[in-house]
Amino acid sequence: MMHVNDPAVVERLMRTKGTWAIVGLSNNEWRSAYDVSLYVRDKMGMEIIPVNLKGEDVHGEKGYKSLADIPAEKHPIDVVDCFVNSERVGAVIDQAIAVGAKAVWLQLGVFDDDATQRARDAGLDVVVNSCPAREGWHYGL
Repeated sequence: MMHVNDPAVVERLMRTKGTWAIVGLSNNEWRSAYDVSLYVRDKMGMEIIPVNLKGEDVHGEKGYKSLADIPAEKHPIDVVDCFVNSERVGAVIDQAIAVGAKAVWLQLGVFDDDATQRARDAGLDVVVNSCPAREGWHYGL
């Protein structure tokens, strides 16, 4: 069953200040995550946590290799923003569930119906095939 985003959930996630773990965010300026993460931090006012295979810091923010590596003092993680391909996003969603994240946001072109159902079943809010930088104008952000 194809997921349909709830506009009220999208707006609440975008307006409620919190912590966004951005999986796939690296220092590669050519990747969408680089600019979108600045939007999330600087325009939406969220704390961002880069998560990437090297665990590198991005935008002056401490990076981690996985969601499980993020220390307890950085929790709760309000949104796990997924800039990974569809084949890898299921594992990221399972990690998000395991660390007690409140929501998962799958970027444009990222789909995994089984994994998003697992997230919903675990009580997480789910946004699929969307980008906060593209949605922001709807909400004056």
